[in-house]
Order: sequence, then structure tokens, then C-alpha cells
Amino acid sequence: MKHKLLTLAAAMTAAILSGCCGGGCKDGKNYRIRDGVIVFNEPKPAAGQQDMLQFAADPIDTVRVGFIGLGMRGSSAVSRFTNIDGTRTVALCDLEEDRVKKSQKTLANAGKPEAAEYFGEDSWKRLCEQDDVNLVYICTPWDKHVEMAVYAMQHGKHVAVEVPAATSVAECWQLVDVAEQTRKHCMMLENCVYDFYELTTLNMVQQGLFGEVLHAEGSYIHNLADFWDRYHDNWRLAFDQAHAGDVYATHGLGPDCQVLDIHRGDRMDYLVSMATVSVAGLELAKKNMGAETFANGDQTSTLIHTVNGKTILLQHNVYTPRPYDRMYQVVGTKGYAETYPSPGFAFEPEQINGDADYENLSAHNFVPGDVYKELLKKYQSPIVKDIEEKAKSVGGHGGMDFIMDYRLVWCLRNGKPLDMDVYDAAEWSCIGDLSAASIENGSKPVLVPDFTRGKWNKIQGYRHSE
Repeated sequence: MKHKLLTLAAAMTAAILSGCCGGGCKDGKNYRIRDGVIVFNEPKPAAGQQDMLQFAADPIDTVRVGFIGLGMRGSSAVSRFTNIDGTRTVALCDLEEDRVKKSQKTLANAGKPEAAEYFGEDSWKRLCEQDDVNLVYICTPWDKHVEMAVYAMQHGKHVAVEVPAATSVAECWQLVDVAEQTRKHCMMLENCVYDFYELTTLNMVQQGLFGEVLHAEGSYIHNLADFWDRYHDNWRLAFDQAHAGDVYATHGLGPDCQVLDIHRGDRMDYLVSMATVSVAGLELAKKNMGAETFANGDQTSTLIHTVNGKTILLQHNVYTPRPYDRMYQVVGTKGYAETYPSPGFAFEPEQINGDADYENLSAHNFVPGDVYKELLKKYQSPIVKDIEEKAKSVGGHGGMDFIMDYRLVWCLRNGKPLDMDVYDAAEWSCIGDLSAASIENGSKPVLVPDFTRGKWNKIQGYRHSE
């Protein structure tokens, strides 16, 4: 394994030093294949550019938000923000005027002041230019995310952008570089890291109950049959029709990266991916779009290896009739967590001895139901203890959307590093492009770019700001 890692590292170094990827990239792609390894281009930073690791901006007394995209996600976010102290929605933007008006009514019904209105194709630029906006919240189709985020940061705004933050490695680098150059936050709105189970598991990991975490799994298994027609102009189906790979990896990957301390003591090194043929996806595209081809496989599987010898397994399937499943698993030397189909924990008895009467407890089985509930209570994440009831009341995927927004606002108001930074956004989003490259080249290994440019070991251990 050490030989393999050295081979991969050498391939990356050689590719970078050679100036990959100029005009010689494979089929016009942003990568080259060297010694059987796919290596993507790493652009050079601008002179004086500094990293954003643990970056904290000046505290903001009132977070004044401008929302771009008021469809399914955006309109819900507007509603949630009416329940967060220290915020004011000052701008609303969408292609369609009626959506802007509906969100304006949401503000009025909550007793909030009226927001500036923008609608039409390029109106989002005027929102980013509005002087009193200090946070731009982007909930548009994926192909617009980077353009809008970059423009907002360049106009002095912090950015929160829906998942995935970018759709290519080149776009991921663009987000990193602009954030570093402007010294503005760029957080991806990955809500699944705020699921109550994932947060509790993360707290357990940080307190040593799992021993050393060796492996994690995460997926997005969600038959979207009831949702395809809700996407404006079929944009999501059109994207899948044109792109192979795990195009929506962040829900599964985000919690995995946090328990494995990715770019906080470890980093993703390389991956391999494979996919099934497209049957259900192609049938769907023929019916809805008249398409004759479909790039995305019905089932995609990706295996990732980290520098420290840990592994991550990801899966993606939005086409076949399966129960919803994020397949979240954490495998440690002393414990195990699994949330689908039924949540549970398993531990070596000594790991939790003394917390309750654990007679006959065995790591071969999940802890009993009463013990499970006790563990959830005892190891509840500190960041949700004061807001759990409100989060469940306000809602948004069971409350995790509210926790995500609340934490974003709390960090901005207190001048703290955000729970997720621009490197998280880039690392979790790049999987789509990387997995596509592996699939298109016979499942060859692909080096995962180091978006920290060598500083992934600067911070030891993932932690929420306190």
C-alpha cells in the first residue's frame, strides 16, 4: 500500500511540475493520465494569496441576507430565517416574479420588513451589488452556483451556496481562489452534517468512543420520481443526462469527512468509481426530454482512500425504486454506527461501561433500545442543546436545515470560523467530476486535488466553533 501511495503521489507531482493540463489534456478535459493515474490541473495561486483555514471575519451585528432562487429550497430558507434572531432579509431574487411575491408574503406574515425585489435573467447581479447585503444565499440550479458565488464575493459579500457548490474541479478551484483573494466566507449549505444522529455520532467520535475511525460510508439513495417535474425547465434531469459520475455526493460525504478530519489532519488521496448502465435514467429522459442517451448510470459507486490509510464508500442512485437511504456508517476500532434502515450503535463494552447497566452488552449486536436513547441524550452535540426544540418546530428536513442556518448566522454574528469552509465546499463538490473521469477511463484511480495546497495538516481534528 505504501508503494501505491508513493506511486500516486509521484504521479501528481510529475503532472503538476509538467504544467498539466495545458493543451495536452485528454480529450479537452482538465486532466492527464500519467502511469495509469488521472491527475487534474492545479492552478497556481495569485501572489500574496493566503489560505482560509480557520478564517474568522469581523463580527456582524445583523446578518442582512439576500436570497437568490426562490423555488423549493430558497422559499423554505426565507421562511426559516424569519425565526432566527439577528437577521433581516433585505433582498429577494428569482427568475419568476410570482416567486418573489410569495416570499415577500412570507416576510409580511412573519411581521418582517419588506425586502428589495429582483426578478429576471440577470437580476441576481443587482442583488449582489446591493450595499446593505452582507450574506448572499444561493438556491439556484447547480450550473449557476459558481458564477453567482464568485460575483457576490467580489462585491464584498459572504456566500452560502446550495449543494453541490460547483460541478467541476476547475469551478472548485475558482471558489477557493476567489474566497482566499477576497477574504470572504463561502459555505456550502450541506444540511446533512446537522442531522441529529450524525451530530451525535460525531460527538461520540470526538470523545473517543469509536476508538480510531477507519472507514465511513455515505450515499444519496433517493428515488426522485415524485420530484423531477418540479425542477424548472428540467434542469436537474438535463444535468444528469449530460454528466456521468456521482453528481450529488455531498449529503453522504459531508458527515464522513467530518468524522475523518478531512483537511484537519487527513485528506482524501485518490478514488476509483464505477457505474451501471443507464436503464431507468434513460427511460426517464426519453419520456421527459425526448433524449436518446443518458450519461449518468442508474447506480454509481465510489471508493476513496485517504492519506492516513482510511476509506470512504459513496453511492448514488436517484432513479430506481428504493427506500430513501444515506447509508451513513462509521467503522471504528472500538465502535460502529449505522443509521439506515434503522439507527443503532455497537461498542466494545468497556467503551460505554458505567453510563448505564450494560450487562451482557456485546459489540456483536446493537445496543438495546433504552441504551440507545440514553446514549443519544448523553452525547447530544453541544451545538444543538439549546435549539433542538426550536429546530424541530421550525423544521426543514426534520430540523437540520434550521440548525444549519442558525449555526451560519451564529458564527457570522460572533466572528467565528464557520462549521464548513470553502475547502469543504470544494472537496465535497469535486467528487462529481473526479468520479466521472474514473468511470470514463475504465475505473482508473483519480488523485483528489488538495485544495488547501499542502496545508491540510495545519489543523488537527474537526471541531465546531464555540
